[in-house]
Amino acid sequence: MEALIPVINKLQDVFNTVGADIIQLPQIAVVGTQSSGKSSVLESLVGRDLLPRGTGIVTRRPLILQLVHVDPEDRRKTGEENGVDGEEWGKFLHTKNKIYTDFDEIRQEIENETERVSGNNKGISDEPIHLKVFSPHVVNLTLVDLPGITKVPVGDQPKDIELQIRELILKYISNPNCIILAVTAANTDMATSEALKVAREVDPDGRRTLAVVTKLDLMDAGTDAMDVLMGRVIPVKLGLIGVVNRSQLDINNKKIVADSIRDEHAFLQKKYPSLANRNGTKYLARTLNRLLMHHIRDCLPELKTRINVLAAQYQSLLSSYGEPVEDMSSTLLQLITKFAAEYCNTIEGTAKYIETAELCGGARICYIFHETFGRTLESVDPLGGLTTIDVLTAIRNATGPRPALFVPEVSFELLVKRQVKRLEEPSLRCVELVHEEMQRIIQHCSNYSTQELLRFPKLHDAIVEVVTSLLRKRLPVTNEMVHNLVAIELAYINTKHPDFADACGLMNNNIESHLLARSPVPVARKLSAREQRDCEVIERLIKSYFLIVRKNIQDSVPKAVMHFLVNHVKDSLQSELVGQLYKPALLDDLLTESEDMAQRRNEAADMLKALQKASQVIAEIRETHLW
Repeated sequence: MEALIPVINKLQDVFNTVGADIIQLPQIAVVGTQSSGKSSVLESLVGRDLLPRGTGIVTRRPLILQLVHVDPEDRRKTGEENGVDGEEWGKFLHTKNKIYTDFDEIRQEIENETERVSGNNKGISDEPIHLKVFSPHVVNLTLVDLPGITKVPVGDQPKDIELQIRELILKYISNPNCIILAVTAANTDMATSEALKVAREVDPDGRRTLAVVTKLDLMDAGTDAMDVLMGRVIPVKLGLIGVVNRSQLDINNKKIVADSIRDEHAFLQKKYPSLANRNGTKYLARTLNRLLMHHIRDCLPELKTRINVLAAQYQSLLSSYGEPVEDMSSTLLQLITKFAAEYCNTIEGTAKYIETAELCGGARICYIFHETFGRTLESVDPLGGLTTIDVLTAIRNATGPRPALFVPEVSFELLVKRQVKRLEEPSLRCVELVHEEMQRIIQHCSNYSTQELLRFPKLHDAIVEVVTSLLRKRLPVTNEMVHNLVAIELAYINTKHPDFADACGLMNNNIESHLLARSPVPVARKLSAREQRDCEVIERLIKSYFLIVRKNIQDSVPKAVMHFLVNHVKDSLQSELVGQLYKPALLDDLLTESEDMAQRRNEAADMLKALQKASQVIAEIRETHLW
């Protein structure tokens, strides 16, 4: 099972190369307030001084510290291969293969790298620093040192520094695969421990929290930490371990960590003899090693599944981006043909991607013809805008100087043409709506049907331009035809139309009901019986003939739109696209990929490669290693 921690370290390295944190790996995060002794605890585990020290906020970026145990035999072999002259050395991920044997240099590099990203104004960053330490004196362990919890901004720190640090800590410890190492000083009240408080937010049951009590030697005279170390004050599931840190004086006097651990052991034997074997830095290191191994073992099955699922997703994503273009001529023809086919299929209703949120394509055109256009025509009042005075005036003008014995037919024609003319505007509006829908189909095909077009924005724009131009050319032709349909109706008023004759016969017996049905139009004077009768006759004839024409228009306009606009565009779309775009001179320009497409393809390929490598790393673990 000891082999599990190096496996997770490998996985961390794999995912760090692509700069992604899509997989939540098992790790130990160190949380505590500023000056609670976090750095001292970490240095005790490493056995060397390697972390920056000072007043105020020192850790300003997460430090992922991978401790790798090397046996003396392996150390000599590995050291010779890497050109290492020493028994302990360190490596940073950002400096690639550079080896550090001087731990003062490691500390300086941490400070330099922190300032490079976070600046020198005590601000923080969530971009981690990765450090590997190889030593025969460490156990295999992966720790994340996080900035210390602070309350008050110091100097030119941002005013929301407390919130920034809190969010950064929560980002790491919210990971369900993370063990929380909550560090609290013994000379503070455990009940007010900020580290335990923030740990409890994400781990209320304390199932993945291990408490470390530092500075046992600095407690007030006459007090001890017995109750705390026994878990009577704050119960924590993973346990509670006390340690003794080096004081600032020890550090100033260059007291080495090994001497400090020896003094710590002596202090525990003297002050807490019954608990000495379950406290101290060495016990903490062994406990963390054991906890991390068991934790990794528990997380491994889910980790395998997650990596495999993500690998499949990125494989699919990479396929959708397509391969780099080799045969430009063939690719262009293929894309044009596919777009034209999808455009026609959307009109026919046989497209692969059928919209479910709203009507589109042919269904929308059908709705325009039979619902929108049909309802608009039906809402046109046959006698709308026609007053009794208008009718009487038309009758009088048609008779000239002679008094009329019968209602003149000319007055009927004059008035009925005026009413029929009102059908032209809704008919032209129908053409406009269908034209707009055919424009929308272009966008629909680009978004849903022909994803490949998004790779080539110039080709996409060119196709849109050609189709828009074709639609624009057909619009006046279709409008002209619709205008002619209305003009045809106006050109000859067919009073011998069978429906007109039948309607007149039926309505002769229905004058009274018609009088009641029509809203009276106010007139300046009372009409004579003759005038009243003439108006009624003309109005009945207008209404009857108008309904016949409306029926004709309602039937013929959709047919004209289909023939002159929809079907013409469908039939000539591919030849138009090929004629305008399939030219050798345009190939390079049209098939230029969007700037970010190549980048996205490379990112997806890198991520897929990392996931496949991670899958390979996990597959190497034999089941026998897990127990």
